[in-house]
Amino acid sequence: MTLTVRPYRPGDAAGIAALYSRHRDGPNPVAGGITAAQLDQELTERATALFLVAVDDERPVGTFGLFHGTGRRTARAGELIADMFFVAPAYRGGALTGRLFTDAVEWMVRSGCLVLRLTVNPANTTAFRLYRRVGCVCLGRTTPGEDGNIELHNHIPLILRSVLADLDEHARQALFDLSSFAGVTDLRDGELGSDVELVDGVRTVSYVLHLGEHRLTATVDADRGLVRSARLTSPDGAARAVGVEAPPYRVRTTTGRPPHRFTSGDLSGELDPDDGTLRVLAAGHHGPLLVSSWPGGPAGRPASWREAEPRDLTVRRVPHGVRVTERRDDAEVTGTLTLRDGVLCQEFTGAPRPGHLFQTVGLRQGVVAPGDGSRHPIGLGLGVRDASEIVAAGHRVPVGGRTAWHGPSWSVELSADTPVRLVHATLLRRTLVPGPDGVARLRTALTPRTSPAPLAPPVLAPPPGPRRIHLDAGTGGVTSWREGSVRVLRCPHPRTRTLGSNPQWRAGMWVTAETHRSDRAHGLGWGVPSPAPWHNGSPSELDCPDEGIAWQVSGPEGPGTPVRVDIRAPGAPEETVLWLTPHTPRTATVAVASGGGRHELSTDGFRQVWADAVAVRLTDGHWLHCRPADPTAATAEIVVRATPAGPLVGCAAPARSGPAWLLTVSEHGL
Repeated sequence: MTLTVRPYRPGDAAGIAALYSRHRDGPNPVAGGITAAQLDQELTERATALFLVAVDDERPVGTFGLFHGTGRRTARAGELIADMFFVAPAYRGGALTGRLFTDAVEWMVRSGCLVLRLTVNPANTTAFRLYRRVGCVCLGRTTPGEDGNIELHNHIPLILRSVLADLDEHARQALFDLSSFAGVTDLRDGELGSDVELVDGVRTVSYVLHLGEHRLTATVDADRGLVRSARLTSPDGAARAVGVEAPPYRVRTTTGRPPHRFTSGDLSGELDPDDGTLRVLAAGHHGPLLVSSWPGGPAGRPASWREAEPRDLTVRRVPHGVRVTERRDDAEVTGTLTLRDGVLCQEFTGAPRPGHLFQTVGLRQGVVAPGDGSRHPIGLGLGVRDASEIVAAGHRVPVGGRTAWHGPSWSVELSADTPVRLVHATLLRRTLVPGPDGVARLRTALTPRTSPAPLAPPVLAPPPGPRRIHLDAGTGGVTSWREGSVRVLRCPHPRTRTLGSNPQWRAGMWVTAETHRSDRAHGLGWGVPSPAPWHNGSPSELDCPDEGIAWQVSGPEGPGTPVRVDIRAPGAPEETVLWLTPHTPRTATVAVASGGGRHELSTDGFRQVWADAVAVRLTDGHWLHCRPADPTAATAEIVVRATPAGPLVGCAAPARSGPAWLLTVSEHGL
């Protein structure tokens, strides 16, 4: 066995693609796997800074990448995003994992990119604890978003580079002698929690580093990427302040300016003046109908659909819209964005070549026609495979083909006059191709539709026998629900287990406050419960005063009427979600009413689907129906996510609406 860690070579692509596809826990999973060409293209489109490959006799057995962008996010100045970190199972537990990480960090210190960002599924406790052990800190949200991950940062390269010039000879030699970062920093706990402290109005994070027998403490400005102070303690206990050098870059921060707005009929546009993101809102639609990023390109400036880098933008009004100009160094990109007669026109001059942008269609329900003659229900993994982890593996729309999404009240349509790639069912990567006049043009049609009639309630055919529902304040939810002999919910109580990206699943029905389902950076979370205590307001009610949430389960003991769940959370800022884990096999059948159509799906055929009403087939053959108590509540929707343990159902509605949900067990589906 001859293990070597070296930079990527084009000839490695086939072996790495096979490595990823061969293992179920491979990084960046895409259904069906990826090809060597797709991997190679992905590394190009991400503006890769460094891609390390561990080889055993030239056979790839591990990788670690540092990127300026991943599609989801774009790094700011001085930052790199770590991804594609993988070691084959036979090589885990040794030194290879630490060596890949250490080699990457050492390269960062030399290169001047000094802040490492990465994402991790908190339910993957092994990876989460590993990253905490090497000094990764949480600066933002501490619960996973729709993608199932939280983001961590590592400022150790920044600290070491900033203090290096003022370290004494022994401390500097100890730094150069480091072979691993696993023991450099004081251990952080493996719990989900923010590491940020507010000091003099500045968001800061503290580090304690061990350089041999020397102890270095440092405080970092989390938003500006600067070391605020550092102090070195020598082996004899003497301590002194250490001089700090500024990093060789300036981080641009957001200004918080309000968006620029323009309107055309029932459509309105909102342009973010910091990063150039355009949101198109439509009457009668909850959340944006379309979100379009600012263009990106090569040289470390890729576009992203979740989080973009702040830019130097000038915005001025033009008829029907705005004209946006970005200036950077000697380059200038101008975009004219207009809404008129139901058409969004985007015209760019000076865009980088090859330039691109991402567009997210905000229709969660309905059908998608991906331009190849087929039609599928809108959902992650339905008809169009989810390539959000490897964008280069997305579905390429045939040139000249029309792609359309038809929702309950709006349609979105576009023509693939220039290359279009469907990353998943509602996410596009569009290439900017200048015409003979040097202008790259994109057109997107946004058309209103007649909303479908509300669904009729399900036919009541309950199982015989009494209804028994048990609420437990200790778990903050329902731990048992039986309709006669039918077990309705799956629940791990009294244990706590992982469910999808939720590391703290402990009830079969519970309520959380979540971010808006169309929040660009986060999306709807995974129901991680608050650590705040719950109390029984009554035998059928749970109350969490610290979170400002109370909910009540009502239903006669006889199963002939639906169970009703009322939620009160007037102080919650965005959404409340009633979560359920139905008692089903691991692969379950789900019937959904989505966008006026009805579809019966298997959970092994999708990752996520939204609907007005849902019926899940239980283990014994009965169906659990979920729907809003008010059938006209257009802002109330239900999401079903497929997990290895079975389906997770989330009933989401704006917190201020005081939502109520009806749950019914019947012999019949939708």
